[in-house]
Amino acid sequence: MEETMVVIVGAGPAGLATSACLNRLSIPNIVLEREDCYASLWKKRSYDRLKLHLAKQFCHLPYMDFPPNAPTYVPKNGFIDYLDNYVSHFGITPRYLRSVESVIYDSDAEKWQIVVKNMTTTDNVIETEVYTSRFLVVASGENSQGTIPDIDGLDSYGGEYIHSNQYENGRKFRGKDVLVVGCGNSGMEIAYDLWNWGANTSIVVRNPVHVLTKEMVKMAMIMSQYLPCKAVDIITVAISRLRYGKLSKYGIRMPTKGPFHLKETTGRSPVIDVGTISKIKSGEIKVLPGMECIKDNEVVFTNGATVQFDAIVFATGYKSTVRNWLKGSYESFDEKGMPKRSFPYHWKGGNGIYNAGFSRRGLRGISSDAQNIANDIYINITAD
Repeated sequence: MEETMVVIVGAGPAGLATSACLNRLSIPNIVLEREDCYASLWKKRSYDRLKLHLAKQFCHLPYMDFPPNAPTYVPKNGFIDYLDNYVSHFGITPRYLRSVESVIYDSDAEKWQIVVKNMTTTDNVIETEVYTSRFLVVASGENSQGTIPDIDGLDSYGGEYIHSNQYENGRKFRGKDVLVVGCGNSGMEIAYDLWNWGANTSIVVRNPVHVLTKEMVKMAMIMSQYLPCKAVDIITVAISRLRYGKLSKYGIRMPTKGPFHLKETTGRSPVIDVGTISKIKSGEIKVLPGMECIKDNEVVFTNGATVQFDAIVFATGYKSTVRNWLKGSYESFDEKGMPKRSFPYHWKGGNGIYNAGFSRRGLRGISSDAQNIANDIYINITAD
């Protein structure tokens, strides 16, 4: 059994940022990561053309800006380089291949007990490790596990289907009929990437969505520092309508609430267009409604249409896996593994439990969470 002041579960950007903030305050902490590297979602499960959707000044982690020569919208490899430098600069040393099996609060000892499988051992022997800590930071994130909807007939589908976290690029889909399910940022960008690689691309657009350019979002982020959300939404929607026209005739409906109101209240982000909309307008990317079922290689849609596809990419989001291992603490996390308290008080629970990266506000939210958590722990320790 090993005891420390803080255990952090997860070495994504949220876990790294929290460890960095704690290290600056000389607070001992151990970062446990189930993969063999930090930021595994970025390093191992993201598509090649991915870039940060927000300008770099809104995406840096605490106490380290992006280099002055970094592009405004940092590409995937540039962000990974930034994280590499961040980990080195702040002396963060995650323990890899540590699968957290159970976490429970010992009310008598007033400590957290974390049971972990150490998968680094040889000869296929998996050892169990036990850690105890006064404070626990859940940093496994909202995007811990990709989700694919339960669609009748999917198990017998004759083509290939993958989650978007398995998609790298469209090279192997050249000349094939491919359906993208999901019209968020990943879905829209993957659809464009598939078209760019020569795939015959269609996309399911089931829910209303705002479509903006990255410049519109940058302008809105700046305006939000001076104007209320409602005013920012009115201005941004007006500019979007001027830029894109009426998208409903192409199968894309606009929500009744504004883009940044939705982001604040539901966590749903507007789509930041990378060129997909022009291809939809030209008919080069086809828009289809919701899926009804699958029959062999054919997909039946809610409008009655039946279309054959060689492959399906599900850009249908992620879910938290916290409830797989966190026992009890229902006053802090709900049954879906999400914080019970709403923003901006979401980051702190009871009995010394915290969460980083669950605010649905991207890297900017992660940075705020990490600083709040480290400062609160510091206050608790120094008050003793």
